Amino acid sequence: KLYPVVMNFCIFMMFFTSVFSEETIIQKFARLSEGKELDPKTKNYTKNLTYIWCVYLLFQFLVSFATLFMSDKVWMIFNGCVSYILLGIFFAVEYVFRIFFKKRHGL
Repeated sequence: KLYPVVMNFCIFMMFFTSVFSEETIIQKFARLSEGKELDPKTKNYTKNLTYIWCVYLLFQFLVSFATLFMSDKVWMIFNGCVSYILLGIFFAVEYVFRIFFKKRHGL
């Protein structure tokens, strides 16, 4: 039962610690996918996006931790289904927002 909690914590920490780096993890992904240095608007957007992902990943971690103290059924429903649905929805919303951001700023 501890595996999802540890994974959520590790992923959260990976994003969180990158906030204190010169380049966040999302900025690295964006730079690699674009194949060039990021312009200032994109750097700002990806830095703020990293903060948002940190909040979401902290939420995922805390809820998965809380399910350790709940019934096996609740643990299984959240960690085996609901967390993936929430992650998919969060990613889809962010992706759509990113498309609008790129169009709005001509990127």
